[in-house]
Amino acid sequence: MPISATAPFPMTAIEVDGRRAALADDGPRTDPAPLLLIHGAGHDHGVWRAVAGGLVAAGRRVITPDLPGHGASAGPALTGIPSMAAWVLALADALGLERFALGGHSMGALVALATAAAAPERITALALLGCRAPMPVASFLLEAARTEPAQAHALINKFSFAPAERIGETRRQALEAANLERLQAQPATVLAIDLAACDRWPDGLAAATHVRCPTLLLCAGYDRMTPAETSRPLLQALQAGSDARLLELSDCGHGMLDEAPAAVIEALCAPG
Repeated sequence: MPISATAPFPMTAIEVDGRRAALADDGPRTDPAPLLLIHGAGHDHGVWRAVAGGLVAAGRRVITPDLPGHGASAGPALTGIPSMAAWVLALADALGLERFALGGHSMGALVALATAAAAPERITALALLGCRAPMPVASFLLEAARTEPAQAHALINKFSFAPAERIGETRRQALEAANLERLQAQPATVLAIDLAACDRWPDGLAAATHVRCPTLLLCAGYDRMTPAETSRPLLQALQAGSDARLLELSDCGHGMLDEAPAAVIEALCAPG
């Protein structure tokens, strides 16, 4: 079953750029390359809960922050992918992380990509889940996010998961309910800001050529937002400077963190 957006999750807070940054930080402090995971548009760190728990059980230190203006982190929300990447590096500095592994889902994957390009010497491994570059957002969804958030939430749920005939109506309804709960927990303007940031960032393929660490592109067979075939230009750009591979999870959609956490954990734990 999917994890409730309001389920208990151990949190702490530090100061980044003079503002409160909320995060969960679990697992052994002896991990030489802690894994920092960035959530997607209109979400918060809780979307990683099941995946992070499995990774911690496998012996990893996992850090899942709320981006500014999301969850329990102070705002305002940042309006561009490069500024979010700069914030991630400032967060790593505040945590004393000289080198670390990095992952992100959807918008968070763009942030992770931009971060790895900006500081390639600091990133030991990169995981991009549900990612394409560029990542255009349909105009009707951008408009709905600005003017009719409830409609935007409904559209996101419509496109986030595998069809009911594949996973069952009850399962699909439960996934949508958990995702809606998380979306509704964010400030009203956050989703529109996030989606616009994705839509406006044209530099993903150029950024990919600056990545120097092993990289996993994790795609989903039923992803209607970032279909696997749209990730192949990004894969090729990454392969210009790094050991990059693409893996497709066949039985889930874009919301793979809720829909198939065990498969995501297995993919992130797999060697090279």
